[in-house]
Amino acid sequence: MHDNDDNMDSRDGRDSDGRRRRGGGGMGAGGGRKRSPNFSGEEAQSFDYKDPQQLKYFISDRGKITPRRVSGLSAKQQRALTLAVKRARNIALLPYTTSK
Repeated sequence: MHDNDDNMDSRDGRDSDGRRRRGGGGMGAGGGRKRSPNFSGEEAQSFDYKDPQQLKYFISDRGKITPRRVSGLSAKQQRALTLAVKRARNIALLPYTTSK
């Protein structure tokens, strides 16, 4: 055996007290998830590529489309959003990336 000072046994995933090690702490001190308002009914499918203000809510500061687990959209809504963002980028209403 190796002489380890850190109380962890890397072979079985347990610490020196016999308890299982747990994974990381999630989002950390930065806070929780960014949730969108609930879109329902007709409004849900009405992502307009000509309205960059509506789409910017779902774009990160780096210019990426936020994932479903963060935005809270359904799969169908996320596909409509992705299509609208791509169209808006194509006609230069939204940037592809940021200049940082």
